[in-house]
Amino acid sequence: MTLTETNDLDKSANKNNKVAAHAAMASLLNLTFLPVLSFIWLMVKRSQHPPGSLAHYHIHFAIKLNLIAAFFLGAVTLLMIVLGGFNSAWTWVYVISYFTLIHSVFIVLAVWSMTCAWSNKKVFNKKQSVL
Repeated sequence: MTLTETNDLDKSANKNNKVAAHAAMASLLNLTFLPVLSFIWLMVKRSQHPPGSLAHYHIHFAIKLNLIAAFFLGAVTLLMIVLGGFNSAWTWVYVISYFTLIHSVFIVLAVWSMTCAWSNKKVFNKKQSVL
């Protein structure tokens, strides 16, 4: 392998790692500051990277994480309000507590994903995968 081929592989790997880190950052932004725009960016980038690459993995992990977060934050919160009554004070205590706790868990998962992307690793091994 020549020096230029090695440099090309390093540049490709660096670009792949940057995209993986950007995907993890978009996931975090989707959960915090830019909910819709970040998710659209993830959906656009979804098919631009070959399967098996670190960028592809982190993009798909971020999409799954955000879809699961949307379900747990939206559907379960709405269900709690419907079942508990809109005017009940205890319903709001449960809703706010649940939303804060679950939202924090998803933010921590997104930060963990970002640190894994920075260190060129996957979030879960195939044996550990929950998402």
